[in-house]
Amino acid sequence: MTLMSVSDFPDVPEVEEDGDTLEANALKKARAVSEATGLPALADDTGLEVDALGGAPGVMSARYSGEPPDYERNNEKLLRELADVREVDRGARFRCVVALAVPGEKDRTVEGVTTGRILGSRRGDGGFGYDPLFLPDGATRTYAEMSADEKNTCSHRGRAVRAARKMVEEVLG
Repeated sequence: MTLMSVSDFPDVPEVEEDGDTLEANALKKARAVSEATGLPALADDTGLEVDALGGAPGVMSARYSGEPPDYERNNEKLLRELADVREVDRGARFRCVVALAVPGEKDRTVEGVTTGRILGSRRGDGGFGYDPLFLPDGATRTYAEMSADEKNTCSHRGRAVRAARKMVEEVLG
């Protein structure tokens, strides 16, 4: 099986991520690529869900502080909104949903989740997005303090990709 990127297909149109859920966005992107290429396609969407904020930023994680997406502004907004919330009450989870669209078959999704909490200040220089604020359960270092290999072992995206690999093997052989 040969894996290709959407960048290998320059005629595939850009897909607007306007779904109400991570699943909706992942499915929309996978379907669009599959329809445009006639090939099976994988796509994902990821979000941070903070309990004290009713699950926000969720599907709006990348654009939490507005357009254009800006990691620094997103982190600042998250810290402002949690300023009066005790750290023990800052439970959160990162979710990544991977969708598989195959022409003529039912679409499928899998997800990876990592639970943790949002710290009161940034720690670490690595990663991106909310990584300096997210401390996974059982860890002593934030995502931003971990190497890429360490993060992939415990991250929501790593878990989703491992589940997606199994899904692809079951569906496509």
